[in-house]
Amino acid sequence: MDNDPILSVRELTKCFGGFTAVDRITFSVARGEIFGFLGANGAGKTTAMRMLCGLSYPTSGSGTVAGLDVMTQGEQIKRRIGYMSQRFSLYDDLTVLENIRLYGGIYGLRRREILRRAVGILRRLDFRGEARTLVGRLPLGWKQKLAFSVATLHRPEIVFLDEPTGGVDPVTRRQFWELIYEAAAGGTTVFVTTHYMDEAEYCTRVSIMVDGRIRALGAPAELKRQFAAGSMDEVFRSLARTAQRTE
Repeated sequence: MDNDPILSVRELTKCFGGFTAVDRITFSVARGEIFGFLGANGAGKTTAMRMLCGLSYPTSGSGTVAGLDVMTQGEQIKRRIGYMSQRFSLYDDLTVLENIRLYGGIYGLRRREILRRAVGILRRLDFRGEARTLVGRLPLGWKQKLAFSVATLHRPEIVFLDEPTGGVDPVTRRQFWELIYEAAAGGTTVFVTTHYMDEAEYCTRVSIMVDGRIRALGAPAELKRQFAAGSMDEVFRSLARTAQRTE
C-alpha cells in the first residue's frame, strides 16, 4: 500500500438547516484497502458517502478523494471513481453488452478498449452466452456481479459500493466478495457499506457511525477485542443501541 491515502477527510460536516446529518468525521483510507463503512439507519453514512462521491458538497471540513478536493471538485471526483448502488446501476432495457458499451463511453474509454474490456468481463463472469440478453432478464445476483464489473470498467483508483449484496443469496454474496478481493489485489481501493455484519469481517478496516459521528474505527479483530465481542455483529449492536435518532 502507498503511504499516501486515497481518501482522507477531517472534521467533515453536513447540515440541513438546523439538523447535523454528519458531524465532524475524520478518517482516512489507505490505497488497496477494503474499507467497511457501517452505520444503523439514521447514522449519516449515506449522507457521508454522497459527499465522498461528489454528489453533495460538505457544509464544513476538508478532505480529498483520489487527490481531489471534496469541497470544490465534486464533478471531477465523479469521473475518477467507480460507484455501484443497490438501487440503480444498470439499465434493464439494454443488453449486457450495451450496458458495458454505454458506461465505457461515459468513462471516456476508446471504442477498441471498451470492446477489449467487455470481452474480459464476459469471460471472467462466464457471461459470454448472455452478451445480448437484456439486463432486466438476468437474476439479481448476476446483475450485481455485472454492475460491479461495469463500475470498475475504467479501472478507478477507488470504487464505492453502497450495499451491493442486498437481497442476494449467500452463494452469490460469496462470489461477489471474490470479485472485491480480486479488484483490491489489482490495486483498486474498495469502500463498501453493508448491513451484513459477516461481510464486515472481510474488510481490512471498518468504521461504525452513530448519530452522525464515527464511534469506532479499526480492523475487525481490533474492534472485537476493544468491545469484548465475539463477532462484528455484537460490536455493531452494542454501538447501535446508543443511537438516539432513526431515519
